[in-house]
Amino acid sequence: MNFIFFSPHFPRNSADFCSHLQQQGATVLGIGDAEYDQLEDKLKSALTEYYKVSSLENYDDILRAVGYFTHRYGKIDRFESLNEYWLEQDAAIRTDFNIYGTKTDFVYNLKQKSKMKEFFRKSGVSTVQFSTGTTRDSVDDFIRGTGFPLVVKPDLGSGASMTYKINNEAELQQFFDTKPDDVAFIIEEFIDGVILTYDGLVDIDGNVRFAVSHLFENSVMDVVNTDNHLYYFCLKEISPEVELAGKNILQAFDIRERFFHIELFKSNKDGRIIALEVNMRPPGAWMTDAINYSYDVDVYEEWARMIVHNEVAGPFEGKYYTGYASRKRHKHYVHSHEDIYRTFGDKIVHYAEIEEVFSRAMGNSAYQFRSADLGEVRDIVGYIQQVEEG
Repeated sequence: MNFIFFSPHFPRNSADFCSHLQQQGATVLGIGDAEYDQLEDKLKSALTEYYKVSSLENYDDILRAVGYFTHRYGKIDRFESLNEYWLEQDAAIRTDFNIYGTKTDFVYNLKQKSKMKEFFRKSGVSTVQFSTGTTRDSVDDFIRGTGFPLVVKPDLGSGASMTYKINNEAELQQFFDTKPDDVAFIIEEFIDGVILTYDGLVDIDGNVRFAVSHLFENSVMDVVNTDNHLYYFCLKEISPEVELAGKNILQAFDIRERFFHIELFKSNKDGRIIALEVNMRPPGAWMTDAINYSYDVDVYEEWARMIVHNEVAGPFEGKYYTGYASRKRHKHYVHSHEDIYRTFGDKIVHYAEIEEVFSRAMGNSAYQFRSADLGEVRDIVGYIQQVEEG
């Protein structure tokens, strides 16, 4: 199998995907904008060849690179970045070179939140009411039905960038007065609830081969807008309602041979599961590593084995709850880094500084820790993120 990995040097865990592809017997070819000498050793050893381009945004450069690899190695079997930002470019290359995977004619169903709603309805899973109104007057009927608060977000994009909670008429008017003209927004009803994810691997025949669930009790939107802490938990088991909703959504989108990350609300009001959005890529914010720590598995290896051989090990059993807790440089904490390791060192499985580009949501640094007791994991979050008063 000839596998081109686009931007193999960023984010950091791309090297893990490349390394396991190579171990499974794939010829791994890299296209990136970093100098070869700057690549980490693990990545260098995984790549059969690396093609440096001047800019990852320059489609002509990418075309030339893929053409070169095709001439040198024969037909390209897969082209992937596993990165939300590059989904459209991935699809365009697959279309131009007839490479297996999502093509240009479908990719916007996986990118535009308004288009996702059609597939949620097809799946039978409740979804968030929304409007694509572009003027203040055009959303009056929608607001009469939902009331405040509302959420506004870009129709195209991932994460919580330019995503805001609108509490009243004055804030709504300010949004319409100041929103950029070149960004299409959707307006959604606000759901008071927690986010449960359905994450895992679906094979080339559409079968879910491995799945897990994460719980987010604080909103990433609030984290980004208030420059606050993020925390979440990788759960030992998936609730039946989340698994049913997740499988129905995958079937509606007819997703195959991919990592998937589906976000669902669980309403505090009535307990309903409500579809929020799909991301056909590995989950971010260290969640792939959280999966490994919770299930004592190597999900990078399982993904690579599925891609190259259509095989996944298993059965898999959740053994721990894994927590993630971020810290921010601008906050003053009760407990030092040394205190945290002194108190919970046997539970901590990972600590690192975070790349600046991800820090608004993920924190400037973060800890991962695990325990068979969810209550203990919650206590560790509280200890790490306890700030000094005053």
